[in-house]
Amino acid sequence: MNGDAGPQHSQRLLGTLLGDYWFWRPEHLPSSALAGLLREFGLTETAARAAIRRAAARGLIVASKSGRTTAYGVPARTHELIVNHLRRLLEFGAEKREWDGRWTFAMFSIPEEQRENRRTLRSRLRWLGFAPLYDGVWVCPWDTGAAALDVLTELAVEAATISRAELAPATPERGHPLRAWNLESLRESYLAFLDRHAGLRARVAAGTVGPAEALIGRTLLMTEWRQFPDLDPDLPGELLPDDWPRREARQCFIDIYDTLGPIAEQRFRQLLAPHAPALAGLAAYRTSDDIARGEPADQPDWPSDGAPSWAGPIGRHLDEQ
Repeated sequence: MNGDAGPQHSQRLLGTLLGDYWFWRPEHLPSSALAGLLREFGLTETAARAAIRRAAARGLIVASKSGRTTAYGVPARTHELIVNHLRRLLEFGAEKREWDGRWTFAMFSIPEEQRENRRTLRSRLRWLGFAPLYDGVWVCPWDTGAAALDVLTELAVEAATISRAELAPATPERGHPLRAWNLESLRESYLAFLDRHAGLRARVAAGTVGPAEALIGRTLLMTEWRQFPDLDPDLPGELLPDDWPRREARQCFIDIYDTLGPIAEQRFRQLLAPHAPALAGLAAYRTSDDIARGEPADQPDWPSDGAPSWAGPIGRHLDEQ
């Protein structure tokens, strides 16, 4: 990553860093500490400061001030919401769910003059695992009808129908709900992920990755992994070819992410120490098996800051499509 990285990527990077090592912490970190973290990834001081300001302006982080020092932290969210978001990312691709062979259909009509409402609805449906089969007809293999109804109600979409049903035996191939996803493109994305991270995976297995490479590699890995739940609703294995690469891609992710956790945490703390020595020791990595690692034993259920239950993980608004 270079110092001229785009603003969205820089903010996503900041969100991933805080999400991986600071999600449970209510304490705010000085802006100089956040800028130092971003500089580790090749951003200039100016670009890092700009990314922090943009993230704060969009509510992805919240600011506080003590004298002349500005600090930023993770917005308050309920414990349940945090855990749900982490679980969605870290359990994605594990194929733990059993599919009942039915599909959830969300059918709706929104007037042309409500284009913004339509865009928001589509983004929210994607987050729930839906994809467009036809114009105004979205499908999902999982039983997400209640959540879809909540979204439709919140957006005041009245011309809508939710149904969960089996396909008729004679359904034409071109009308199969699976065609809502571009499987060939999705396969290529998984294979490209495996190819990009093969070298790091080998070095991790050999134990030759140091703290600086661990933090950078693990963070960029998570930043990339976060795109897959938007592209793939964890499509049931029964619908996919035997050589489908998602399982191997997830294993690659887990091998790197879990193993590099303690080494990357060490580097994260090193980068915080010059700016916030009293806080550096509070940083904590998590793993796919222990998503609550680092949560304080007396952590209260943070009051909601108004973020709805559909909100995405830190670093991303769900209307960004």
